[in-house]
Amino acid sequence: MSAKSSILRHGRLVAGTALAAAVIAGGTIGVAAAATSDHPAAPVAAAAPAAVAQPPAAEQPPEGARATVKVDPNPAAPGGEVTITGNCGGGKGLKKVIGGYPGHQILKDLKIVDPNPDAFKATAKLTTKIGNGVGPVMVDCDGEAGVTLLVTHTPPAGE
Repeated sequence: MSAKSSILRHGRLVAGTALAAAVIAGGTIGVAAAATSDHPAAPVAAAAPAAVAQPPAAEQPPEGARATVKVDPNPAAPGGEVTITGNCGGGKGLKKVIGGYPGHQILKDLKIVDPNPDAFKATAKLTTKIGNGVGPVMVDCDGEAGVTLLVTHTPPAGE
């Protein structure tokens, strides 16, 4: 390789690196500018509180959609057992859990273990009639609702 082509190649590398740095810096500045416009950045807590702090009322979801839901494990295998936990976000307590769509339910043998509005818990098994994909898991907390996505993954044969 000649000295001239080496210099040209090195110059393109430096120019490409500079361009990438400019794009990243511009994106970071744009995000920082956006955070200071209509929606101020969330305050940073010095230490983690014992209970999960709720965002100010202006930043909360609308009334009727404040329940939070978590499915564990996620992703899950068809036929496996899952645990659904969460918080009713002001609702009166866990009343119902729905997994999937009408006519295509993914949860069976559903049991509400604890309907406590501050920390509900339910267990269920996934049907074996599903494959790889994503589906909703919804909760009704008698006044508040919540939804999360459950990923299903069929392990390869022999595992």
